[in-house]
Amino acid sequence: MPKVSQQYRDARRDQILNAARRCFLRDGFHATSMQDLFAEAGLSSGAVYRYFASKDEVIIAIAEDNMRGVVEMIRAVAARSPGRPAGATLADILQIVRARDAADGLGKIALLVWAEALRSPVIAARFKVMLTQMRAGLAEVVREEPRREGQRDVPADAMAAALLSVLPGYILQLALLGPEAVDGVPEALRSLWPS
Repeated sequence: MPKVSQQYRDARRDQILNAARRCFLRDGFHATSMQDLFAEAGLSSGAVYRYFASKDEVIIAIAEDNMRGVVEMIRAVAARSPGRPAGATLADILQIVRARDAADGLGKIALLVWAEALRSPVIAARFKVMLTQMRAGLAEVVREEPRREGQRDVPADAMAAALLSVLPGYILQLALLGPEAVDGVPEALRSLWPS
């Protein structure tokens, strides 16, 4: 039997997760069965179970992919322009989130995952790790920001927590109200935290 490359395995895993996202966006986590996933992916049950032992594992993988993507966005935006105002960095992150939402439904999937984290201790634990990473990334952005005259001395971790509070509200509005509801939010952030 020929060996399967890592690239092939990664592509198959992505195929399954993309099919799962479509099912979950259409029907939610609980109304989607594994049979729905098999059909949507166009794969046999054995092919899917080779990658994921249960629907919960699929949900966890999607949650981790989404959160990892946001963490990577924060790191990439911060690395591109160290020392930029936190508002400009967060504004750029929101614009990337909006583009990802248009491409793959990131906002609605995020809401589903948040709700599932209340039910599943495993998802909640992994979610906590990823939120901690996101907060650390934002704290690094705050630490690199030059101090302005008259600026209060607020610990970087507290400022990161405040900035991170903006992201779920943006995602919530994007998912429930649509992209028009968040028009202008990035510019508002830039004006709240000017250079």
